[in-house]
Amino acid sequence: MMQLTHEQVALIKKSWTVFRTMDPRLVCEVFYGKLFYEHPSLRRMFPRDMEEQYNKLMDMLNRIVARLDHHADMTAEIQAMGKRHAAYGVKPEQYEPVGEALLWTLEQGLGADWNEEVKQAWRTCYTHLATVMLEAAKTP
Repeated sequence: MMQLTHEQVALIKKSWTVFRTMDPRLVCEVFYGKLFYEHPSLRRMFPRDMEEQYNKLMDMLNRIVARLDHHADMTAEIQAMGKRHAAYGVKPEQYEPVGEALLWTLEQGLGADWNEEVKQAWRTCYTHLATVMLEAAKTP
């Protein structure tokens, strides 16, 4: 299961409080802007109007961060998300660019509060989520 320490959970939760005060639309525009700029082929996988997608992303991140203390309770939800993403045509190699765009967005938003420990906490969390999603996507 997720190999986050209590300290990493605290770092993620503390850093996410900064994002909860930001305009969700701005956060998502930065995230998807970075993702689509570096990987333009991914744009076609998303709707023209991204408003609903922005809401889905922020809701998912809010739920995950809020429940990090009980991450085992999220496994079924994360597995279902992995199966949905596979049905949308998401390929395993597309998870890495998404993770990099997420880390970059967090770094931009946190500024001076971004450091190696915060980065490693978020990377560990994302890697675990992606692994669970990818494993679930392999099963019918």
